Amino acid sequence: MTITQSEKALRFWALHQKPGLFFIPNPWDAGSARILSQLGFEALATSSAASAAATGRRDGELMRFEAIAHAESIVNATDLPVSADLEYGFSDDPSDVADTVRLAGEVGLAGCSIEDARHSKHKPIYDIQLATERIAAAVDAAKSFPFPFTLTARAENFVRGAPDLDDTIKRLVAYEVAGADVLFAPGLPDLKAVKAVCSAVSKPVNFMVGVRGRSFSVAELEEAGVKRISFASSLYRAAMTHLVNVATMVKKNGTFNYLEETMTTPELQKFFPD
Repeated sequence: MTITQSEKALRFWALHQKPGLFFIPNPWDAGSARILSQLGFEALATSSAASAAATGRRDGELMRFEAIAHAESIVNATDLPVSADLEYGFSDDPSDVADTVRLAGEVGLAGCSIEDARHSKHKPIYDIQLATERIAAAVDAAKSFPFPFTLTARAENFVRGAPDLDDTIKRLVAYEVAGADVLFAPGLPDLKAVKAVCSAVSKPVNFMVGVRGRSFSVAELEEAGVKRISFASSLYRAAMTHLVNVATMVKKNGTFNYLEETMTTPELQKFFPD
């Protein structure tokens, strides 16, 4: 049975309303999306860094049409709702950010995230007024769909060289007022900061694991008030780490012991029966 985009979007929206938190792992291509779908997760999200790496490039090097097309390939690979990491909307201009959100909805996505910083060494973080205008434009575009398109607003202070918790919270509150459905501040330094963010807003909060020393247990994050846990590029990095390790072992030792450890799970055997 084919699940419509509207049904996916409603399911994604409902996940944010029910008690407790949920995971939203980040596949890097259609194949990893299908595998994660087999593992019982309820939703998926793209990672800009993992998506870029899967095409041999660095985070921030994909153009808008490439990021949208890559997200669409993941949408088409699974019946799960998918949210896209669309970075800064690929433009400083709020109207262009709105166009990015509309394109996201047109390819079957159930939601997306928009950041308040661009890839720039000179003043990457937008002034709060412009940042809020950009989120407001994204919200308007999200509300133009005949289904609930979940818009996540990201405050990038802690990953863009401006680790100011007060300013981060001020920004997230402004984005909530502008209509964002989910708030997200990647790279928060400790559980105290996570709790402060969750307490400052009334909308669901996404927490990103994958940063060393800043990835806490599920129980701790749930107690802090987190609703959604994403993985950023950490699953891709874990997979590539294993690739490097086993390939190095073959090259160094001339043995293939890793073959005894692979393709032993039912989920993988569905995709690689031989």
